[in-house]
Amino acid sequence: MQRNFLIIAAIFLFLEIYIYQAIRTLTDNFWIRLGYWVVSLAVYALFAYEVAHFQKSDRSTVRIQIMISLFLIFILPKVFVVLFLLIDDIFRTGSYLTGLIRPTENFFPERRKFLSLMGLGMGGVLSALFIDGITFGRYRHKVRKVKVKLTNLPQSFKGYKIVQISDVHSGSFSNPDKLAHAIELINEHKPDLVLFTGDMVNNVAEEFLPFIPLFSKIKAKDGKFAVLGNHDYGDYVTWTSPDAKRRNLETLIEYEKQAGFDMLRNENRIIEKNGEKLYILGVDNWGLKPFPQFGDLDKALEDLPESATKILMSHDPTHFDYVVKKHKGNVHLTLSGHTHGMQFGLDLKNIKWSPVQYRYPKWADLYESEGKLLYVNRGFGVLAYPGRVGVLPEITLFELS
Repeated sequence: MQRNFLIIAAIFLFLEIYIYQAIRTLTDNFWIRLGYWVVSLAVYALFAYEVAHFQKSDRSTVRIQIMISLFLIFILPKVFVVLFLLIDDIFRTGSYLTGLIRPTENFFPERRKFLSLMGLGMGGVLSALFIDGITFGRYRHKVRKVKVKLTNLPQSFKGYKIVQISDVHSGSFSNPDKLAHAIELINEHKPDLVLFTGDMVNNVAEEFLPFIPLFSKIKAKDGKFAVLGNHDYGDYVTWTSPDAKRRNLETLIEYEKQAGFDMLRNENRIIEKNGEKLYILGVDNWGLKPFPQFGDLDKALEDLPESATKILMSHDPTHFDYVVKKHKGNVHLTLSGHTHGMQFGLDLKNIKWSPVQYRYPKWADLYESEGKLLYVNRGFGVLAYPGRVGVLPEITLFELS
């Protein structure tokens, strides 16, 4: 442990010495240089304090949010400065080696100054983006309208409107009022049905308690249904006993019921219009390890006709590839969340990229495989990093056809 700490400390020391060279290149003002070291040491001290005092028994995510925010805003952007200075050092080394054969000038101060300015500028832009993501980005909810064509959809359900939300992570927000505009967005579209695909909390049921009045305001003609996500089971904190953990889950389900959500745990519900039926299925979380695999699609499909139109709520999109699309039960559309789009990336009309795609190839939008559809919602809230950059929080509005 001590050896690892020394290695990390040495890396950060190297990083800071390199960056200080960029500061020296651009200015000889004593107060600017001093201010840089004062701010840097204060950030490192706070970061080290939070790391040293982190315990799994701490059910609040505030400490994790502080650590990740400090890293992304003050430490990660410095890598850009180092990269630009390394470019100059590579050129200088090449010039020096060439000079051993043929004498030549191997130091270009203007180039050094330009690269230092570029590195600091890029680092500053990245820091600004992460700050904006915390201050405003996590509240920029966007309604994405998706038309979905389902096989054998009964005539009565053509034009039927379903809103999907996912990954609220209520413990990441201190003020429910800041999310009121998102609830208004949902109600503005007058959905027939609202489906929530898991992760209402980060760790414990009490996180959702202040949000019950707010989420109770969500209106849907045919009801609101929910499933559990991996965070809802309380797996990421220490409990005094298995019974305490079980009671926490029961409390969360009760709180969601008070907010108007009917929790589907490996079961189904029937929506009926003019004698025609649409089947809504919901399973417990099923994901690749280390995530729990409690989802039981067979149980959710019990006694349902194979040809009937079915919509499945399953929190983790990997469930689709490993189970759902191969299943004989013929689920037409699966709705998932879980990835958050990593809350960072490019999410444009023709360009979509996020680091999360290297872990989850199906990470956002609509996918088709073997004649079955999967939609992955980008998430309503935030986790760990308390912000969003590029990948905005999502409310999905489906229109069936």
